[in-house]
Amino acid sequence: MLPDMLRLLFYRTATKACFALMMILFSIQALADKYWISFSDKNHTTFDPYAYFDSKAIERRLLQHIPLSDSTDFPVNESYITAVRNLSDSVSWESRWLNGVAAYVNASNLGRLKALPFIKDIVRMEAHTICAGNNQVIWKSSSELKALLKYQTERMQGGYFTGHNIDGRGIRIAVLDAGFPEVDKHPAFKKLRDEHRIIDTYDFVSRKKYVYDHHWHGTATLSCIVGIKNGTPVGLATGAEVLLARTERTMSELESEEEFWLAAAEWADKNGADIISSSLGYTTPRYFNSDMNGRKSLVARAATIAAAKGILVVNAAGNEGDNNWRFIDTPGDADSVFTVGGTDPYTDMHIGFSSFGPTSDGRLKPNACAPGMAVVAKGRGYTIQSGTSFSTPLVAGFAACAWQEHRSLTNMQLFQNIEKASHLYPYFDYAHGYGIPLAGHLDSVTIHEPTFDFVIVNDHIKVVLREKYSYPADENSMGYNGRRNFYYKIEDASGAMRSYYVLLASQKEILDFYAEDFAPGDQLTVHFEGFTQSLEVLPEENK
Repeated sequence: MLPDMLRLLFYRTATKACFALMMILFSIQALADKYWISFSDKNHTTFDPYAYFDSKAIERRLLQHIPLSDSTDFPVNESYITAVRNLSDSVSWESRWLNGVAAYVNASNLGRLKALPFIKDIVRMEAHTICAGNNQVIWKSSSELKALLKYQTERMQGGYFTGHNIDGRGIRIAVLDAGFPEVDKHPAFKKLRDEHRIIDTYDFVSRKKYVYDHHWHGTATLSCIVGIKNGTPVGLATGAEVLLARTERTMSELESEEEFWLAAAEWADKNGADIISSSLGYTTPRYFNSDMNGRKSLVARAATIAAAKGILVVNAAGNEGDNNWRFIDTPGDADSVFTVGGTDPYTDMHIGFSSFGPTSDGRLKPNACAPGMAVVAKGRGYTIQSGTSFSTPLVAGFAACAWQEHRSLTNMQLFQNIEKASHLYPYFDYAHGYGIPLAGHLDSVTIHEPTFDFVIVNDHIKVVLREKYSYPADENSMGYNGRRNFYYKIEDASGAMRSYYVLLASQKEILDFYAEDFAPGDQLTVHFEGFTQSLEVLPEENK
């Protein structure tokens, strides 16, 4: 044994050497920033779709009359990647779709890279990744947990699907998240495992197949698609196939993980995904709210291409509704992404943290909403978690069932059908989108009887509930059980939404405006108990 003094000296020397080495490595890494490097062409590359794609990917394209390949499917020129690697500290994931690669580049080599003739663009990457679960555990009694478990599928009329033997069979869903611990053991996924419906897995962070570790978030979101708790469905698509992709290191990662999301989306396409369910969002410090236009971010561009390949991309709106960011995260800002907001199960209205629309260029977001508080699988058991992370897979499972029932639809036709099947349609606002999708509304248009009237008296514009809907205390005795949420919005002559509100309908004469509160051409739109009607304020009513 070494004498104590000698052992101490050895320890201090080794520690200093280790510390010095760490400082050197840190300094080297600090000098190398991360960039997305785009190439100008794909010269000298070839592509065979039948050799590259899973048969389900070929099937998806044929069903939707999409070409089996285009330039975005061709591989990146390997000589271009080699040239970038030679001038970089390290290279991360490459992208066929965007014809580029992520790399750490020292400032001294940046100019040399830009001078290469095949370099189209170099953009610095500094995004902040946020899983759209707010990491809040809500403690409820066992009876409340049981009631919420039933609500999270029945609110979307899941009984309609089960009654028609629809469970997402034949639909393949790629789940992009931060890890899937215990999915290989948890009882919620026993049916999934027994039927061998985990088609493929990949950890894009560690570059390995094994994904059953790291963060619980992915396990929880997956359970909201395919999980079953003691015979009760946690999600609606309990018969769907899944692809599991780990794309995030942690719940909050300062370094951009967008290229992992992009790589996973391309992998999902290659492996025949029909749907991508992503409870991830990207905001500050790289982006400003003004960048949320569906074209700026790497992931928005990737999601748009995925949609062009026939994939329905379902993404969380985000949990920034009650903080300084407030608005939709990317890729939820992309036009062809079905963006999902959250509702409070106890009020059926927008839940406070759910991010608001519109996009920075004024488009409707979110597209729909679903319960933002749900029973999920976590660890070896179950818990209640909140976040648009869980609204999103609930809708992804709904979409899988809807697509099983209407298999001839394209992804964008399905997108529109789910909007139209939502409980507020044709009403929409920037908190709820078109509302909560309802399975019973997918096959037929429900005609609702009028529930209110516009009444103009002198210089007043009023909204008055019809007699049947005016006395909530008496509704049960009349055989009618209403939710009593009253929605209204005001749009200007150009169609821009100026304001929107939700009230609890507690009195017969629920709204009373002065005509002078409106500008000529303003439109007041009201939705109550399934009925929507608009009133345009004409100039003579505004004197």
